[in-house]
Amino acid sequence: MSEKTVLLVEDEDNIALALEHLIGRAGYRLRRVASGDAALAALAEERPDLVVLDVMLPERSGYEICQLIRRDATLKNVKVLMMTAGGGEVERRKGLAVGADAFMTKPFATADLTAQIGALLAGADSA
Repeated sequence: MSEKTVLLVEDEDNIALALEHLIGRAGYRLRRVASGDAALAALAEERPDLVVLDVMLPERSGYEICQLIRRDATLKNVKVLMMTAGGGEVERRKGLAVGADAFMTKPFATADLTAQIGALLAGADSA
């Protein structure tokens, strides 16, 4: 099995550092970008297995990025885990409506995040 790749789209440095550590420790190859436009550029360069996507981003929202991923046939097998700090039920429903595979509200337990990533990537073997 090849190493799974994760694209982390998070503009908050301290959160990104914690997530980078967690995701790396779980054994995934990680690339991090900090804005919506950088996320689109990264997706064009290399198709990850999973995008961990913050909702509130500079330039474009996570919702917009998720919609663009879902409209792109070359990215159809990419899993999307959206997360937000302002999360209520409305944000969660909107995230799932635009095509996210899962949605988490910050702060979350690190064990919950790694379990969610593992579950999403376990289903991402079809490329």
